[in-house]
Amino acid sequence: MERMEYVIKDPDGIHARPAGIFVKRMQEFPCAIQVEKGDKKADGKKLFAVMKMAVKKGDAITITADGEREAEAIAAVASVFAETGL
Repeated sequence: MERMEYVIKDPDGIHARPAGIFVKRMQEFPCAIQVEKGDKKADGKKLFAVMKMAVKKGDAITITADGEREAEAIAAVASVFAETGL
């Protein structure tokens, strides 16, 4: 299992455009991807689940990848966050 913690920097939080990019990218990996904020958890491969978390600027989230190619998935998370300015 690989984990990454991140604090959202985008003034709009995780909104539709970056969430869509994130989910599309995570769907490329066979491992399970989970997004956590406090006690809320969401499947990182489902757009509405990620959007429902209502992640705002300054919120700390944890991304967990478990399974085949998990390290690559976490590296892709970091890349998506950099690309989208999250």
